[in-house]
Amino acid sequence: MLDLFISAFVTLFVVIDPPGCAPIYAGLTSGATPRQAAGMAARACMIAALILVFFALFGENLLSFLHIELNSFRIAGGILLFVIALDMVLEKRTERREKRAEEIMHTPEVEDVSVFPMAMPMIAGPGSIATIMLLMARAEGTQQTLVILAAMLCVIAVTFAALAAAGPLMKLVGAKVEAVITRILGVLLAALAAQYVVDGVKVVLA
Repeated sequence: MLDLFISAFVTLFVVIDPPGCAPIYAGLTSGATPRQAAGMAARACMIAALILVFFALFGENLLSFLHIELNSFRIAGGILLFVIALDMVLEKRTERREKRAEEIMHTPEVEDVSVFPMAMPMIAGPGSIATIMLLMARAEGTQQTLVILAAMLCVIAVTFAALAAAGPLMKLVGAKVEAVITRILGVLLAALAAQYVVDGVKVVLA
């Protein structure tokens, strides 16, 4: 069970990428007080957790309703994660996040960024939704399901900690170190995505 927890934690950590979310959040909340920033971080993580739990528990039923086979979703999800990994390695994902954050910052009427863009799509985006559904598809029994959910909640807790401490954290870490971390996580995610595709293709061909 520990192996499953570590595997799920690392996978979701790489996809959600708390170190990558922190500088974006720091920019979005530059005009807020520390208390306001912490409150928005808590709301963003809570909403994202609810979204991911919903797809974790009911995602497979949704696929069945849409007449989509699980192995087809594994292949599609693997391709999607590989594209995200490629963006992370080439720093395209960070550029898009920064562009989205800049658009929000230049919209005066938008003050609370907890729902958009933080909860969705930065934390509970297409990649993390696909990942939690792929992980749940591998779960066998209630115990493994709870282990994966616990790993997801731990990643959300780490994300909250990163967002709440975003300002001081970025001064400590620096943009260059953050870029290196993102690229390393991108390589790991690419390998994981390839494995999802291989698993799906194996079953389909069999």
